[in-house]
Amino acid sequence: MKKLLFVLLSMLVVACGTSKSTTSRKPVTTKTGVRKSGGKTMTRKEIADQYRKAKEEDKSTGKQTVYSKPEILEATTRVKVTTQMVHEYINQFKETAKGNMRQYGIPASITLGQGILESGAGTGPLSALANNHFGIKCHKEWTGPSVSYDDDAAGECFRKYDDASQSYRDHSLFLTSRSRYAGLFELDKDDYKAWAKGLKAAGYATDPKYPEKLIGIIERYQLHKYDAEVMGKEWIDPNPVKLADNGDYYEVVKGDTLYSISRRFNITVDELRRKNNIQENSISIGQQLRIR
Repeated sequence: MKKLLFVLLSMLVVACGTSKSTTSRKPVTTKTGVRKSGGKTMTRKEIADQYRKAKEEDKSTGKQTVYSKPEILEATTRVKVTTQMVHEYINQFKETAKGNMRQYGIPASITLGQGILESGAGTGPLSALANNHFGIKCHKEWTGPSVSYDDDAAGECFRKYDDASQSYRDHSLFLTSRSRYAGLFELDKDDYKAWAKGLKAAGYATDPKYPEKLIGIIERYQLHKYDAEVMGKEWIDPNPVKLADNGDYYEVVKGDTLYSISRRFNITVDELRRKNNIQENSISIGQQLRIR
């Protein structure tokens, strides 16, 4: 009987020890944020701070209704941005992208689209830390300054620039100086879809949805019109303005927001809402909105 009790007590001790050793694993926290399996993120505080700041700015300008559904951009970083933030980024760098297209032959739409996606419209940590808008790593030939950032592995080396224009130029040099991208320059300069798919095929990104993300950004923000400007071609809007016969109403098409419509017709969002007695943010395809 004593031996039996001893065996039972021993088994109980072992069971208790085992249950304590199977606690859940915590995410690995680094100085750049929390690394999660399946993706790279900014810290939660950075995301919250940026989004709160955007909301406060929107509220102060009376446009807070436009940004209730922030867009998530994910490539080198994962961040939330508003439509206004993306438009401001485009206005800041469109001339740089057009200049690079003239000099290096890379479509301005591709350069701008990649900049928006890779940098989170300039809000990502690599943009803030290093003016690196394309997530270009050091590689063996890089002799300039650098920063350490967790990407595919912990503490990887990324290039650092004095200003963002240097990052744009280096992106062009990166594509033109590597033989694996040579096939891209045989494509038409205004064929942004072929360029997006060609970048993925050449190994620029590991994300299988990279071409679709890039094409989506180009089409949503009509970045391909800058290719036409550089090439001296007439740009045809694939989603032309649809006005009623009297010209006072606009018909909503896919991709429209109150903000994009207000910009197109040079009126404020508040005025657009007031003219159409809109209380919420939602609009529907085919809806007729008074614009005058």
